Amino acid sequence: MSLKAIAEYADRIEAEMARLALGAEGIDAHIFDGGMAGLGLGFMTPARVMVLPEDAARARIVLEKLGEA
Repeated sequence: MSLKAIAEYADRIEAEMARLALGAEGIDAHIFDGGMAGLGLGFMTPARVMVLPEDAARARIVLEKLGEA
């Protein structure tokens, strides 16, 4: 399964909020951060919100409406 990064956040909580917003729109999203964003080290390894390539365009629209992308 190939995923596409659609947004990056220095804070894991912001990434989780974006993931939940996407889930509410029926878009399955995942967060990859190597555990660093949760430690306050997101500037080193930002939390990336990832979706399936076929959902990427719609996911960006959802986040843009929220002012998060």
